[in-house]
Amino acid sequence: MDSNTQTPLTHSSPASLFLAESHHIHMPTPQPTDALLCSRRQAISSISQFATKLDPFISYLAVSYLERFLSSQAMPQQPKTWVLRLIAISCVSLAAKMNETDFSLADFQADGGFMFDAQTIERMEYVILGALKWRMRPITPFSFVSFFVSFFKPTDPSLTQALNARAVEIISKTQSDVKHLEFKPSIIAASALLSASNELFPSKFPCYHKAISSCSYVHKENLLECYNWMEEIGKERDDEWMFDMVSRCNTAVNVLDQQFSCSESENGSSIRRDMKGRRINDYSNNQTDHISQVQHC
Repeated sequence: MDSNTQTPLTHSSPASLFLAESHHIHMPTPQPTDALLCSRRQAISSISQFATKLDPFISYLAVSYLERFLSSQAMPQQPKTWVLRLIAISCVSLAAKMNETDFSLADFQADGGFMFDAQTIERMEYVILGALKWRMRPITPFSFVSFFVSFFKPTDPSLTQALNARAVEIISKTQSDVKHLEFKPSIIAASALLSASNELFPSKFPCYHKAISSCSYVHKENLLECYNWMEEIGKERDDEWMFDMVSRCNTAVNVLDQQFSCSESENGSSIRRDMKGRRINDYSNNQTDHISQVQHC
């Protein structure tokens, strides 16, 4: 990750970062509408697809641009699907440029669907830049990870690397939940490291928790709330994964049961399936629509 983008303030010290982060926080609207939440989910899903091969920080930065743009006056109330995809790819493009990452717009759109030319994306980038008032270097949780890791005093570099990597994953995954906007970036970073330490080194968790809680910049109640929220999200994801695995296993068992029963009813004779009668017409998911102009929002 590019350190200048992670830490947007020149020659930033921990004290200056903690002091400045309040000015970089984007708070959601008091009661976001269902339409806004739906648009947010769709756009974040597109960003995840576009940025799948890029640094996790680029995806995080792109979503932060998206969230600020969605709450601005420049965003239509019920945007069309192609508009959301255009906004998403433009946010990823801007984030990659800010991180000085080499990329190809063609790679972003390799999944098919709506295709946009470079000129169209550039126009939307300027719309986003205007809505965000050209403030493109927000303070993120990544700015604080190294600071809080130092509280753990790990002796093995490989453990530090594992802790960092897992914390980055947790930070990235929890961003999809709008609740993350309620917490300061520093609290998210500290909570993610605690959650990672609880997974990787559970026996040392009490010591790590005490160390981070001792930091004068950390609000203990907010830390506890954020940590519990992250743990709940992790549990929900685990439950979804287990449900999916059980469903797949049940499906496989049902198929075997049907085949066995069918085999018995035919007195052991082989069953021939006529695939011609089951063929599904292919409507090609790779059909693309080229849009040459950005409509005024």
